[in-house]
Amino acid sequence: MKFPQPLIEGTLVQRYKRFLADVRLASGEVVVAHCANSGSMLSVKEPGSRVWLSPAADPNRKLRYTWELIAVGDALVGINTGHPNRLVAEAITEGRIEELTGYPVLKREQKYGKNSRIDILLEAPGRPPCYVEIKNVTMKRGNGKQAGGDLAEFPDAVTERGAKHLREMTDIVAAGGRAVMVYLVQRTDCRRFSVAGDIDPGYAAGLAAARTAGVETVCYGCRIGLDAITVAGPLTLDLPSPRHT
Repeated sequence: MKFPQPLIEGTLVQRYKRFLADVRLASGEVVVAHCANSGSMLSVKEPGSRVWLSPAADPNRKLRYTWELIAVGDALVGINTGHPNRLVAEAITEGRIEELTGYPVLKREQKYGKNSRIDILLEAPGRPPCYVEIKNVTMKRGNGKQAGGDLAEFPDAVTERGAKHLREMTDIVAAGGRAVMVYLVQRTDCRRFSVAGDIDPGYAAGLAAARTAGVETVCYGCRIGLDAITVAGPLTLDLPSPRHT
């Protein structure tokens, strides 16, 4: 996924009201940027950090900029949760997610469950439909010198919506379909993935139950630059093995 226009560098002043961020540009002007991330953004909202904004294509849009990237140490992190579905769809189409190859039909935002929409529905003759739910991951709490220094974690806040998705994915498997959770780590300094059970014990328990029921879990990292973001290789799952009954 290429950014349609060159990104604009600035310095983060603060992130507030969930969807807003004040950013100081090189000119000294402080602008209000749209923050397309409803999570707590733990570890990726430190004031004074270098950030990059994309200019709005529509000159009449109320907020002229969208916050795209932040530098955390030597790493770049993509904080825009509007991108992962597109990134994963591109990677599936190009055959770069091994677990999801062999499906000639890819549909986005299909209704399923109870008033929900699945991020991606894959179909192929002679195979059960494959429901793909995508979660954006930006949190890393350790640094390179600590035991958890390469560990990405999800979620960064309690997510009742995420727990609901796990239950609905479990129902898909029970009905004979295939369900795959894809955790996309939009940062360049992680090699492993785990669930932040201390932040949301309910989600951790829900994921363990879903995996035991047959919901598959994969995690991929990203290559991130100032011109583009692409899905890179898989990350190691640091999760207990599901208990099949």
